[in-house]
Amino acid sequence: MDFRFLSASRTGLADVTADALVVIVAGESAEQGLEGPLAQHLKDVLSQRDFVVKAGRTFYLHKPQGVRAPRVVFAAASDASSKAFRSAVGHALTALKNSSAKHVAIALAGSLEMSGDHAEALVAAVTDATYVYRHTKPSALPPGALSKVTLLGEKADTKVVQQGLARGQAIAAGVTLARECANRPGNHCTPTYLAEQAQALARDHGLKVEVLDRKAVEKLGMGSFLAVAKGSDEPLRFIVLRYEGAARNQAPLVLVGKGITFDTGGISIKPSAEMDEMKFDMGGAASVLGTFRAVADLKPKINLVGLIPACENMPDGRAVKPGDVVTSLSGQTIEILNTDAEGRLILCDALSYAERFKPAAVVDIATLTGACVVALGHHRSGLFTADDELADLLLRSGQKAQDPCWRMPLDEEYEEALKSNFADMGNVGGRAGGAITAAMFLRKFTAKYRWAHLDIAGTAWKGGAAKGATGRPVPLLTHFVLSQAR
Repeated sequence: MDFRFLSASRTGLADVTADALVVIVAGESAEQGLEGPLAQHLKDVLSQRDFVVKAGRTFYLHKPQGVRAPRVVFAAASDASSKAFRSAVGHALTALKNSSAKHVAIALAGSLEMSGDHAEALVAAVTDATYVYRHTKPSALPPGALSKVTLLGEKADTKVVQQGLARGQAIAAGVTLARECANRPGNHCTPTYLAEQAQALARDHGLKVEVLDRKAVEKLGMGSFLAVAKGSDEPLRFIVLRYEGAARNQAPLVLVGKGITFDTGGISIKPSAEMDEMKFDMGGAASVLGTFRAVADLKPKINLVGLIPACENMPDGRAVKPGDVVTSLSGQTIEILNTDAEGRLILCDALSYAERFKPAAVVDIATLTGACVVALGHHRSGLFTADDELADLLLRSGQKAQDPCWRMPLDEEYEEALKSNFADMGNVGGRAGGAITAAMFLRKFTAKYRWAHLDIAGTAWKGGAAKGATGRPVPLLTHFVLSQAR
């Protein structure tokens, strides 16, 4: 997609040459700062109540008199924010979905003023509207004719807006990579496939990568990770990605992504209904790959490490059993009370491995618990950390990226649920507070550095008719990384 910015006045929009012109409207003034034919068309549709300035509303005009663009869409924004702008652009593109428009120009009217955040939001909206998964569905219709989007702004800082477009395109590339990985079925997206994607990223974008196989993982002593992988014929992979954008002596950020490429639940097998969605259980790994894709384009002055423990969780004669006790890389023993709580078992060894990098901070990302979906639904990811400063950075990054999270508690009392008579800890507590006890489990492996956990079980994919990966939280993570660059 070709994204461009053009400084243009609202009064000259009728002369813009494009296959379609989208005018984003906010505020109550009928003319919304427009003049000439567009002002009259807007006044007419408002007066006839064919269009109201209410979020989600659009009105389409075909070959309107006095306007050079053959298609015009008025789209309402609830306010002047970049979030409202993104929503309005999305609705406008839906109105143009079945048209043959190749070039769409998008302008602001009313009280909206252009910013870098608006530019980034525009790219996100366009990318989301035009994404179509086709890898295993070649019959799916291509994403349409749209190939060029011009953002029109008045009295805007051109440099700031262009930076917003560049940031948006980098994040969009990362989101698309994450979606493509997560949408692939489990027989396509295997641990080996994730490793190949990491190697391709390294080759194409100047990153460093190391892929460890079972022998290497055994030599390290990752007994918890190995236990989960035992029941599958697919070989495990432990992926280490490195972006070096700062001096060697600068402590890196470390991102750890859960890479369960298919989760049956193991011996504690899941119900068959909707088990197909467990191909998305590598959403954390996909988000790490996507973030590295974005960071490689933006080239911030920071060091970044990505760790991805990848395997399947399958039941067979070799699979780990409820009641088995394993020894983690940290030396702590774990009684596996439920084999369907496997994500934390692979993450804990990766979190211990992260110590060797002497990190500035570590963030793990995982589709970890259904309990988090119950608590927060599908809008916000769950954020767990005892570090107030780190929590604030992630919360603000999520808000700026329009990829929000919500801080959850980590009170010491929750740790009681993980006590075991036969090991240093059990891998699950009771049903109550399940997302919290999962985070408390992970916390036991993070004593040597600043740490945060993102539970993305409710945000990494959508179910129902719109079933598919979202690419979250690539935007949040990218903004977090950028916020720490020097």
